[in-house]
Amino acid sequence: MRVLVVEDERVLADAIATGLRREAMAVDVAYDGGSALEKTSYIDYDVIVLDRDLPVVHGDEVARRLVEQRSATRILMLTAAGDVDDKVEGLGLGADDYLAKPFVFIELVARVRALGRRSAPALPPVLERGGIRLDPGKRLVERDGKEIVLTKKEFAVLEELMRAEGAVVSQEDLLDKAWDENIDPFTNVVRVTMMTLRKKLGEPQVIETVPGVGYKL
Repeated sequence: MRVLVVEDERVLADAIATGLRREAMAVDVAYDGGSALEKTSYIDYDVIVLDRDLPVVHGDEVARRLVEQRSATRILMLTAAGDVDDKVEGLGLGADDYLAKPFVFIELVARVRALGRRSAPALPPVLERGGIRLDPGKRLVERDGKEIVLTKKEFAVLEELMRAEGAVVSQEDLLDKAWDENIDPFTNVVRVTMMTLRKKLGEPQVIETVPGVGYKL
């Protein structure tokens, strides 16, 4: 899942980003509304965690523009104002969900995951294919009933392959969904991650390389 955190309090923004990355999400950060709009112009995010009171371009205006663009990105709006009227106004601007500060981080994670599921075609909460069972909520992977321990990136890559339901996923798409904007597009990190993932999944191999195109499961 690709997430953009937009928050002008840098310590809070970086803390949210770090926590979401630990949940195997690819996370970028913007510290003002102008930077957020710039990033959304060339990156398709699944979810944006959007502070309402932003410098440069207000969070309300960011939400309005995304709605006007008919963006499929889901918006979780954050604000220090948590009364009912503020929530109604925020949702009226186009936000899909609303969370008042201060918040409990596990609730933020749950809301981001729920919005991420809504941004994609409906799929069962537990993914199963080729004898592999992946539970995104519990971060659990099993093959033929045996648990397999994966790193966060291996888990994210496998999840994207399983969500594709047999379609080919390009290296660019995997970089986009499992890594953040700081990754070198010419890196071999996808190939290396795929090697270790295949080894952990064992025989017979279920991940196929489609030369010059990508990978499929």
